[in-house]
Amino acid sequence: MEIRVDVPSPRAQKLRHEHGKLQQRLRRNVGRAIADFQMIEDGDRVMVCLSGGKDSYTLLDILLELRKKAPVDFEIVAVNLDQKQPDFPAQVLPGFLRELGVPFEILEQDTYSVVKRVVPEGKTMCGLCSRLRRGALYTYAKEHAITKIALGHHRDDVVETLFLNMFFGSKLKAMPPKLLSDDGANVVIRPLIYCREPDIARYAEARRFPIIPCNLCGSQEHLQRVQIKKMLADWEREAPGRVENVFRSLTSVTASHLADPTLYDFATLNGARPAARALTIEDWLLEAPQPAGDSSP
Repeated sequence: MEIRVDVPSPRAQKLRHEHGKLQQRLRRNVGRAIADFQMIEDGDRVMVCLSGGKDSYTLLDILLELRKKAPVDFEIVAVNLDQKQPDFPAQVLPGFLRELGVPFEILEQDTYSVVKRVVPEGKTMCGLCSRLRRGALYTYAKEHAITKIALGHHRDDVVETLFLNMFFGSKLKAMPPKLLSDDGANVVIRPLIYCREPDIARYAEARRFPIIPCNLCGSQEHLQRVQIKKMLADWEREAPGRVENVFRSLTSVTASHLADPTLYDFATLNGARPAARALTIEDWLLEAPQPAGDSSP
């Protein structure tokens, strides 16, 4: 009896090899981010916010893999917010997560009606939608002993946000890898912060995640972010590696070479000279009182 052994084609072997390298790179980047910023600790209960997009699927997948050999013990629970968008395929995520065998929760909150009612026709809905979604997820986290909230923002999101804040908000601010919420009740982490969006897109395609597009506003995109994405894409074509250099600059900040007096004490920077009285803007810009009857200019 002849035994037939199927040998993968050279193309299939190449694809498998490339996927293995991609998976290894993503795991290494996520592991490095967790270690650099102490994102996950022993006993943590990590809530992975799952939207149905490529980023959050990849985040959940990589964290589940890393947990198998992690130096600490932590729980993972996947949470999705069903915002009652028209034609939202409500069965997709529960089916995927049951098959994966990960604990999950589907929250239901009709933010769609709120956004449609409040935001004028033609205006971008992303801002209000994001705030409502964040409020619902934060509330769930506080009520269910969640110690870390994991979001799927990646390197490219961080760089885009940096330029959005610079160009449209006059602030030098991006997305932090780890953040304490304003009320001090939740710690937000971004384990994909070292990962490139093209890598995540390729990984999600190879893993065949059941992607759910955002149809809240007909896949409406934030127009300012679209401008920034195009600018960065043009830069990357002209000078490959520029986006990575911009991101790395956020990890190597010299406060004394910026211009924020709340971050660096410029006022007392006098070298060997003794410190003098700090002069105010009034000392420099206001005219000194003139003697009575003096009409000189």
